[in-house]
Amino acid sequence: MILDKVIGLFSYDISIDLGTANTIVSVKDRGIVINEPSVVAVQSEKYGKNKILAVGREAKEMVGKTPGGIQAIRPMKDGVIADFDMTEKMIRYFIEKTHKRKTFVRPRIIVCVPYGLTGVERKAVKESAMSAGAREVFLIEEPMAAAIGAGLPIKEPRGNLVVDIGGGTTEIGVISLGGLVISKSIRVAGDKFDMAVVDYVRRKYNLLIGERTGEEIKIDIGSAISLDTPLRMQVKGRDQVSGLLHTIDLTSDDVREAIKESLKEISNALKDVLESMPPDLAGDIVEDGIALTGGGALIRGLDKYLSEIVKLPVYVADEPLLAVAKGTGRALEEIDLLQQLAYE
Repeated sequence: MILDKVIGLFSYDISIDLGTANTIVSVKDRGIVINEPSVVAVQSEKYGKNKILAVGREAKEMVGKTPGGIQAIRPMKDGVIADFDMTEKMIRYFIEKTHKRKTFVRPRIIVCVPYGLTGVERKAVKESAMSAGAREVFLIEEPMAAAIGAGLPIKEPRGNLVVDIGGGTTEIGVISLGGLVISKSIRVAGDKFDMAVVDYVRRKYNLLIGERTGEEIKIDIGSAISLDTPLRMQVKGRDQVSGLLHTIDLTSDDVREAIKESLKEISNALKDVLESMPPDLAGDIVEDGIALTGGGALIRGLDKYLSEIVKLPVYVADEPLLAVAKGTGRALEEIDLLQQLAYE
């Protein structure tokens, strides 16, 4: 215990929201210091034995644009580690960038993970962080972190319901007295929205676009409900019939049609959680409503869409993109909360 305190004088404790789309790193007493895409660009073995060329924002700029000898890899898929080696390298890069030097006393790290990870998946996350330089690793589940970051009174004997729509998973959790009463995780979220847009544009307009363009369309004109004045966007791609470059006009109605099945899956998961909820907690949700967090919460009209389906108030939390990271960081700031919520 004394040794831990001495080591703590020379090391920053770190929290990591290890997301499918973005990785956000917070440092104790400093707040968020890194917010970058979860992408690693490597030079293939043929050209340089998997040499790391870029990580984060710079690597994402290479997605879909790399020559044959370079790969832009997203090591996280559907909220879990798809490439252990690249995940370790990405975490190590962010730790070293946080400390701004190569050698340092190893930090304690708390990592946010989706609810319902298998023991093997949890072990993979923990081993990645340990291999990247942590001296101790805690894991905290996303619904809990999202609720903390959204400012919900999780320690009170009262039901709090949060829906966190990230890049790889949508996490739905009911929290009371500092614990998860009910939780559900589905692998339908931002990435599925992007691919749904890509597939829709290909089917309806015979236009081939990349995943990055699909994401841009979702952000710029995406909507869950019909808008009084539809948003419009010019989209460039390759005509799959003629093979020539082509430009089309896309509207928010197109995007709504493209993502409707994914939104339906999320609403069905939310209904499942509500149907499983203890009656005493249900009354609290009726009164306080449902908090939306994560990048998916920024889709126009999603709160109204879900509210109409479940017949309950739904609202977007402040800074929804950062809710999970802020919640993970707060658990790091309050050691008692960390010990209560995290598991090794």
